[in-house]
Amino acid sequence: MAELNCVWPAGAVVGEGPVWDEDEGALYWVDIKSPAVHRYRPATNERASWPMPERIGCIARRREGGFIAGFKSGFAFLDLPEGRIEKIGDPEPERPNNRMNDGKCDAQGRFWAGTMDDEEKEPTGWLYRLDPDLTWRRTDGEYTVTNGPAFAPDGRTIYHADTIGGVVYALDVEADGTLANKREFARIAKADGYPDGMTTDAEGFLWVAHWGGWRLTRFAPDGAIERVLELPVSQVTSCVFGGDRFETLYITSASIGLDEAARAAQPLAGGLFEVDVGIKGLPTLRFAG
Repeated sequence: MAELNCVWPAGAVVGEGPVWDEDEGALYWVDIKSPAVHRYRPATNERASWPMPERIGCIARRREGGFIAGFKSGFAFLDLPEGRIEKIGDPEPERPNNRMNDGKCDAQGRFWAGTMDDEEKEPTGWLYRLDPDLTWRRTDGEYTVTNGPAFAPDGRTIYHADTIGGVVYALDVEADGTLANKREFARIAKADGYPDGMTTDAEGFLWVAHWGGWRLTRFAPDGAIERVLELPVSQVTSCVFGGDRFETLYITSASIGLDEAARAAQPLAGGLFEVDVGIKGLPTLRFAG
């Protein structure tokens, strides 16, 4: 495995949601609480940022161009670089303290995204499935902080984290998107932080970021720990494969809540990292709506 590098010391408040665009050869990611979408092009080291009008938890590419996004106010289409936002709808108008968090598309072009209590106190969050016809359904909950999801290479298993509970669950995905057979896949010890964003590789292993744990863990399909990748920042938030061979792992992080001493000890907190792990990942899937 190659050396870990910080390719953008952005100091993001809550960096999250990395998405690799293979057509552009670019990595998109968000800062949830200093709301913006960022783009990094490794071939040229070009960086670009677009401020957002409200907190943004996740984005995914659309097959027709542009992005689907999860904002505090709900689902929306997002076009860059114009920054044009077209709202689709809020799945939880009765829960004003909630916001959308992490999300990802499956091979059928459906967008799966979770909500959470923005104050991280009450179990009011759900995992939603947004179908290409722009209807949504609650699929799993309730959690204080939802995270993930990620899909097995065959698309038949979804992984989803209850961050506060410290558990990563696996669920079967039926052809119509119904979830079944929920079971505990991995439990994270409090000394190792909390499960945050995640991605799968071509071998069916799951990479999980540890908030407060200074690491990523690669789990085998049976839940066994295969390796631990240590980072120089404590609040590791998510990861995605990209690059020409899909062997580069891009990793986001956060700086929120760190006092002066902690910031001095981890000056790269909130940065974007990359490392060639020598393991092939999977292309980022797109929304069909």
